[in-house]
Parts: sequence; structure tokens; C-alpha cells
Amino acid sequence: MNGASREALAAARERLDSLTDSTSVDASSLAEELAAVTALLDREVSLRRVLTDPAQAGEAKAELAQRLFGTQVSGPAADLVSGMVRSRWSQSRDLVDALEELANTADLTAAQKANKLDDVEDELFRFSRIVSSNTELRAALTDRKATTSAKGELLRSLLGGRAAVTTERLVTRLVTAPRGRSLESGLESLSKLAAERRDRMVAVVTSAVPLSDTQKQRLGAALAKLYGRRMHLNLDVDPEVVGGIRVQVGDEVINGSIADRLEDAGRRLAG
Repeated sequence: MNGASREALAAARERLDSLTDSTSVDASSLAEELAAVTALLDREVSLRRVLTDPAQAGEAKAELAQRLFGTQVSGPAADLVSGMVRSRWSQSRDLVDALEELANTADLTAAQKANKLDDVEDELFRFSRIVSSNTELRAALTDRKATTSAKGELLRSLLGGRAAVTTERLVTRLVTAPRGRSLESGLESLSKLAAERRDRMVAVVTSAVPLSDTQKQRLGAALAKLYGRRMHLNLDVDPEVVGGIRVQVGDEVINGSIADRLEDAGRRLAG
């Protein structure tokens, strides 16, 4: 997002935090309502454009949103959406992207309040690894000819009773309404959003053998010092990593494995 949209999203995040801090607001229900509005505006392009039209007064757009959604969702959800359309957006699609992020954030907030956020982070990571290693499963989950109900049923058979409720809800929304994203990029975005709930960055750590608790603590402390933020470690084991570890934080890769060093040496010799 650029310019006005970035500012509008920042303001919406603050309003969402204020709402979910209240004990009278059910964050999970709020998430479902925001997801429903997201789906509607994703389908109804003309309505989305009206609600983000810079030529229209913000108050007029907010009143329209209240008339449209006031009887369909709770007061807090309607107020949040009205506040968002009152803001200026660089592109109409940015409003839908922002609503989707807020829906996911509300679900993650509910998990955090239930002390389940760590579980959700780990489950999202493990599910992404399963998908990347199972081509048949990925094909089934991304098949455009498959119905939403069929994909939902498949996910229930995979995650139902085995993962946190929040994890199942987040993954199901992503799979049934990808909105043009790949499954991998959607899962990565969810993992980053979960980490941000604790103001942490995500480091994907690949090692030949499982790290000990002491090693994990030392690595987490070292990365936190390096990046200046708390770090959540997503741990993966790959026997092809001959020794040491490989760490990826965002787009940055820290190669500390013997295999990487040998490969790099080979490239230099070949050059």
C-alpha cells in the first residue's frame, strides 16, 4: 500500500486494537464479521469504488456504510468499517486488503487472549511445510474447479481437532477465498501477522538435526540483538543441511551451513 492507504490502514489498526482491548467485544465474532464484509466488497466492485471514491465526502460514505452494514453486523464492526471508508484510500482494492488483514488480526488477538498464539504460529508454519512437500494436497487445496464446501471439508479432515480453532479458521478463509494469492504467500503473510501480534519477527531456521533448547535460546537471543526485535523461531529439519544452520528472516538469508559453504566454494571454483 502507498500514501493515503498506508495511513488509513494504520488508523484502522489502532481502532481495532481499541475495540479488541475491550472485554465487551468478542474478537472472534468481530473477525467473522469483518471477513464477511471483506468477501462482499471483494465481489461487489462497484460498491467498493463508491465507498472509496475520493470525490465523495468521507461522512457521506460512512453513513452509506452504516446503512449497508449496520443491520448485518454488530455495532463495533459497523463502526470500524464506517471509520475505514471515511478515510482516503489510494486504490479501492486497498480497502478490501485492509479489511482482510483486520479480520485475521482480530482472530489472532482472540488466540492471544486465550494464550494460544504460540500454538497458532507453530501450526501455520507446520501446515505451510506440509503443503510445500505434498503436491497432491496443494493441488486439491488450490483447484479452481473444486467447490468451497469441498475444500472446507478437506481442511476439517486435516485440521479439525488437531489444530487450534483459530488456525483452522485462518487457513480455511485463505484456501476458500485466496483473492489472487498463492497458498504459500498467503500462509507466509499469516505467519508474519501472527508474529507482529507480539512485536516479533519470524526466523525460519533449518538445521540437519533438531536444535536443543539451549541452542534455540541462544540463537533467538542473537537474532533479537541483531535485528533489534523479539524473534519467533520456526524450526525445520533438513538432513541435507550437512552441518550448522540456515536462517531466513524475511528476504534475508544467513547461511551458516556446511552445505551452503561447499556450494558457494563450488561456484567460486567454477567461476
